[in-house]
Amino acid sequence: MSESEMKQYFEGIGRRKRASARVRIYFDEPEGSFTVNGKDVMEFFPRYGDYQILTGPLVDAELLGKVDVSVHIQGGGITGQTSAVRLGIARALVKYDEELRGTLRTNGHMTRDPRIKERKKPGLKRARKAPTYTKR
Repeated sequence: MSESEMKQYFEGIGRRKRASARVRIYFDEPEGSFTVNGKDVMEFFPRYGDYQILTGPLVDAELLGKVDVSVHIQGGGITGQTSAVRLGIARALVKYDEELRGTLRTNGHMTRDPRIKERKKPGLKRARKAPTYTKR
């Protein structure tokens, strides 16, 4: 076994739209690393706003740079993935320390956004867009 497999971690799963993220937070000998699917977080999510969303729970818990975060994401687009990771981080932090739940909930990190893509209906162009009406 390698050293990374022997470290203790707290895991949280976050989902949003079609994205699913498995987040592991390591507290043993932290280096402050944040990896997503084996890449650095800034390489995987280059937009600055995405980084703000991802690190929101860590900032509120005052643990940014004090823990190692490892994320495995499947499915979805950039927005869904960032929100899924945020929820996964928040859930993992609550497993670590139950007293963080109130702070994270107040700041909106613990709420799962239930909105998903609506299915297309017959006779319509998209889920709700109808063809242009012509009288004659």
